[in-house]
Order: sequence, then C-alpha cells, then structure tokens
Amino acid sequence: MKNFCPGLTLTLTLALAATLFLIAVPAMAQQHVRRSPHETVSAVIDGSRVMVVYGRPYTKDPKTGGPRKIWGELIPYGKIWRTGADEATLLVTEKTLVIGGVTVPAGAYTLWTLPRADGTATLIINKQIGQWGDGPRDKPNTYYNEKRDVGRVALNATTLDKPVDQFTITIDKAPAGGGLLTLAFDNKQFSVPFTVSK
Repeated sequence: MKNFCPGLTLTLTLALAATLFLIAVPAMAQQHVRRSPHETVSAVIDGSRVMVVYGRPYTKDPKTGGPRKIWGELIPYGKIWRTGADEATLLVTEKTLVIGGVTVPAGAYTLWTLPRADGTATLIINKQIGQWGDGPRDKPNTYYNEKRDVGRVALNATTLDKPVDQFTITIDKAPAGGGLLTLAFDNKQFSVPFTVSK
C-alpha cells in the first residue's frame, strides 16, 4: 500500500521516539537522582514541530536555599555544560533545521553549551541522547562524546537587566520567518536563530 502522506510517517516516527524517550526517563531516573524540575517546550515553526525537554535548575541552592554563583562556578567557564540539569537536554525536530548555519536533520539530539569567561558561548548539537550529567564535578565532559557532534554554533549573548531565577529555554517564531532558540539563566541570555529546511 502506498503512503500518500510521507510527512505523516516521519511525524509519527518522531512522536513515537520522543514518547519512548519520555517513558524511559523515569526508569533512568531510578538509577540517578533528579535535582531540578523538568519541562517540555514545543512550538510549530514553519510547519515543523520543534521540542526541547530539559532540567531547570534554580539560582538558589536546592539544599540550603542560599544564593549560588551561576556563571563561572555552577556552570564553569571553558567546560561543556549539559544546558540544564540531570539527564541530557533533548532537542526533537520533525523536519530538517538550519541552526545558525548548521544543518540538523529531522530527529532527536542533545544540546550542550560551552560558556566562556569573556561572555560568549557556543551551542553544540550532538547525536548521542539519554546520557546523564551527574559525573564528577572535576570531569564535566564524562558524558559528552565530541565524535557524535552534528555541529557547533556561536550564540548571541545578552546581559539581562532582570535576572532569571530558574533556567529557561524558549522556542519562538521569528517575525521574518524561522524561529529563535533562547537560553536564559541568572543575568545572561543566549540565543540563536534557526530556519526550517524546505
């Protein structure tokens, strides 16, 4: 029997993959301890569903309630960060995206971030998914495999007037078409535009 709607098969496949991943997360969580709330953000951008599943740490210490120094301490400069908390931050797209010049085929990926002391940061899109980031603090790259990278993108950096208490990722439509992926935490915000490949 012919498939008269090829896009439907891909959509169902990605939805199934994302669902299976989300079902598997509680099983993985039994072997690891989640320290932060988790959220799923999703948007349809130019006909493509784009979804991110991530952990949302706070600026306050979860044990003491006291303030934490985020940039340079909780999130070290010059080291790979899992762009959230606990298990890897998951990006799922049902169509090919071009993120800051990097082509990202339909599928599921992990988003990593490399922040630097000069205020710049790089977004890393990686094929390996499901890994946890609770390795030793002196070995933050333990769960990151550079050989699985799809590509790296320079993020646009902004200093916020009003700090963001809880790490937040948003996916928004851009007025001129395409979308904008934004990461905000404490006094910093990083963003990158993306388009949907036709």
